[in-house]
Amino acid sequence: MIDLNKKQDVLLMYLREGKSQREIARVTGIDRKTVSKYIKEYESKQQEIEQSNDSVLTGELIQELVEAPKYKVGIRPKRVMTKEIELKVIGHLQANDEKRRKGLRKQLKKPIDIFEALEAEGVEVSYSTVLRTIRKIEKTTKEAYVKGSYDPGDICEFDWGEVKLKINGKWTKLQMALFTSAFGNYRMAFLFNKQKMECFQEAHALFFNEVGGVYKTMVYDNMKVAVKRFVGTEKEPTEGLLKLSIYYGFGYRFCNVRRGNEKGHVERSVEVIRRKAFAFRDTFETLEEANQYLLEICKKRNRKPQPSQQNQTAEECLKQEHKNFLHLPHPFDAARIQNVRVDKYSTVVIDQSHYSVPDHLVGEIIKVKIYSNRILCFYEEKKVAEHIRLTGCHEWSLQLEHYIETLKKKPGALAGSTALQQADKKIKTIYETYYNSHTKEFIELMQYLKDETTLSEIEQCIEELRKIHPSHVTTDKIKILCAKNKNKVLSSVPKSKETKDIKDYAKSNLKLYDELFQTEAVGKEEAIA
Repeated sequence: MIDLNKKQDVLLMYLREGKSQREIARVTGIDRKTVSKYIKEYESKQQEIEQSNDSVLTGELIQELVEAPKYKVGIRPKRVMTKEIELKVIGHLQANDEKRRKGLRKQLKKPIDIFEALEAEGVEVSYSTVLRTIRKIEKTTKEAYVKGSYDPGDICEFDWGEVKLKINGKWTKLQMALFTSAFGNYRMAFLFNKQKMECFQEAHALFFNEVGGVYKTMVYDNMKVAVKRFVGTEKEPTEGLLKLSIYYGFGYRFCNVRRGNEKGHVERSVEVIRRKAFAFRDTFETLEEANQYLLEICKKRNRKPQPSQQNQTAEECLKQEHKNFLHLPHPFDAARIQNVRVDKYSTVVIDQSHYSVPDHLVGEIIKVKIYSNRILCFYEEKKVAEHIRLTGCHEWSLQLEHYIETLKKKPGALAGSTALQQADKKIKTIYETYYNSHTKEFIELMQYLKDETTLSEIEQCIEELRKIHPSHVTTDKIKILCAKNKNKVLSSVPKSKETKDIKDYAKSNLKLYDELFQTEAVGKEEAIA
């Protein structure tokens, strides 16, 4: 193989000593055709350099002229990338294709993810070998980033990212709220059903609580929950962002339009966390389970050494930031508040879905606090209803106890009502087993459940009565038996005037129990007392 020194010898013998190609070949031991090739290449390049008026092209020609000889060695088989390993890589790429067809383009596996998956399987292969194999199939373009310099505890960036997951058997589009510290690249993410103000505020409360402090400056792009409107070149913040800023004491700034690189840490983080979390798993029973899984992935990533931080982990960098954080107050009450009129169905409409309230409030205006996962309703500063928040549109959440007064007047409406269909399964079972033809008694039982007892106590009484005979399961007997059971508990409680009044009331009910079952419960209780 001819190196650069031998190339120099050939050219100097020809140019300076005037030797013939045959003589050069004899002296150097290099094939005469090879000697001829390098002499001709040299003369050709010199001619091109002399004729060139382009300084860049001239520089390239000079570099080619003085470089060491290059050889075409053909395609050599990879020693490590066996056919078996290549099939595994292809399998991962096919999984990416499947995700593209499902619309999950933002949750594809990158070459590093495929390499880590192979490594976890015990496959001995280098990342560069995996990358070369993938590039035979997929062509990628790398983007350049400019690294900034940041002070500990100073800047944190926020952004939303869309994620598509299968929750309880149904594909659902979710919003991932993600924070990234500029100093140490500490990342934390939370999943929500929507990009609403209450979700935006709750995400901040969760994040600040997680890191144990508040960053001095938060950075956002032009998202609707942060920017209310543009005033010339300035951006007016939303009321929700102002409230967060006032409560936690942080400042904020916005990126210029279409300048995501101005918060490049979080832009990159959305893509990384989404891949690391959901490229390998995208099916969960509940949103809570998905959030717990996401939290574990974030913590795992934050414990990984970072070459850009002298191999410090994000967790170690976060500890350095603690001393510069702002004081962490009690978590912010992240609720959107609306004053809503109760409609004829005794519901309030929030984000196009209906939530029931007690039926005596029809026509009244009530205050509703809307959280990311629940709805609280207040009338005259008293909580009158609480619901799990619905995620779709035009859905209904009705609680049977809210319609007791109406059902007393219209008992025939119970059987086909949505409120009964949405009731607790145990309540539906009680109705279908014992009250199918006794609607008024069932409504009376629901009133008793609402005012005086619990469902578990009613179930216990029903079981005792059923053992005697199913026909004994009536509302009156359930009430009496509940009173009897409560009296047993009261007999062991220290006496007070209030306790005595309750016991006297219970004893009056127990007399009815004795009459119904031919027992002497009251006498026994008095003897015990």
